[in-house]
Amino acid sequence: MTAAVAFAAVSAFAVPAVAQETQYFPVASSRVGPYSAMGTGYYGAQIDYMNYVNMNGGVNGVMLTWQECETEYNAVKTVECYQRLLEKDGQRIVVFDTLGTPGAYAVINRMAEDNVVLAQYGYGRTDAADGRVWPWVFNAASHYWSQIAVKMKFMAEQEGGVENMRGKKIVHLHIDSAYGREPLPAMRKIAEDWGVTLVEISVPPPGLEQQSQWLQIRRERPDWVTFWGAGSGMNSTAMTNAARVGFPRNRMMYVTFGAAEEDMYPAGDAALGTYAMANALPGQDYPLVKAIKEQVYGTGKGNLSDESRIGSVYWNRGLGAAVMWVEAMKNAQEMHGKVGKAVTGPEFRDGYEALNMTEERLEEIGIKGMIAPFAISCENHEGAGRFAVMQWNGEKFEQITGWEAPIDPGYIRQLVEESAAKFASENNITPKSCS
Repeated sequence: MTAAVAFAAVSAFAVPAVAQETQYFPVASSRVGPYSAMGTGYYGAQIDYMNYVNMNGGVNGVMLTWQECETEYNAVKTVECYQRLLEKDGQRIVVFDTLGTPGAYAVINRMAEDNVVLAQYGYGRTDAADGRVWPWVFNAASHYWSQIAVKMKFMAEQEGGVENMRGKKIVHLHIDSAYGREPLPAMRKIAEDWGVTLVEISVPPPGLEQQSQWLQIRRERPDWVTFWGAGSGMNSTAMTNAARVGFPRNRMMYVTFGAAEEDMYPAGDAALGTYAMANALPGQDYPLVKAIKEQVYGTGKGNLSDESRIGSVYWNRGLGAAVMWVEAMKNAQEMHGKVGKAVTGPEFRDGYEALNMTEERLEEIGIKGMIAPFAISCENHEGAGRFAVMQWNGEKFEQITGWEAPIDPGYIRQLVEESAAKFASENNITPKSCS
């Protein structure tokens, strides 16, 4: 174990001289079906990290337990799993992670009543970033409106500036679901402001049939395509169809949920040059990733059958999400005088809202550089609002930008607040005071 990770283990997981308690976490996985590549990597990493934490003494002596339920990335099954996972052995969950916008929308109105944090780690309802209206919902890995704004910023840079975007055409090719439509409110506004023609083309899920959509793209002759897909089948199919109609892959920008190795491999040479967005960068050289590989997989307790996937995009993203659970729990223990004890839902919510992932803390944990530094506040539940752009070189992703924010983050925040205020007004919600 490196010194950085050893320090984090000692500081965050030291075992006090008290009787051990447990803290129960749900794993609403999606390991089967067309979206299995996402779910196996993401939820596998969460279980790997919880095993790692337990092997290092738990969270101030509190051992982590969990129970898994298969959602198949289906909103109805997500609700069923939520209900099934809500309590175990008399202990209620404090956090829920659906890894999907449709599932998040399906359970989001349960959170406040049940005192459960909805940790939308880079997905979900965007205006929930306004913590005054959605105090139980967080977008800790940045939301889709910031992501689409960073995508369009990158396009503008490639075109020589925003002034050169006037008259350009962008196709938003997306899965026909709440997830695929989520970036459109911000995208439409930016396109209008910049004088860009936006063409919206949907693909019925699971997205394995796209021929007619790509024929339309060939007729439209766009300058750029933003691809908002899910599942390695849908994502690789887009690249092979782009190659078939002659659309250049270095004019395609994939959403984070299409930006993984498992999405690129099936397309072969057709994937070469594709741009992809990251809120967690891949790699096995991060000290925490090395430590998990050594301690968890080295003792035969790893969750993945294919160890080569350790450090992949989806695995690292799941690791980042689980790290935030533990950091929030540690914060909650300290804030509420419960070091060495399990925490309640309201206490965990306070701890999540107190997340302050500075570069120094990320280095202590062993993931500096893997995710963007961020802090949560009462008003702002988004976090960093930053993304990195990667490009597929045929074998792996190459990072080609740093952690980029939108050209005008304040404008994106204004859109979030307006949307949240509209929801609050329509639903007779009195926003929380953050004074």
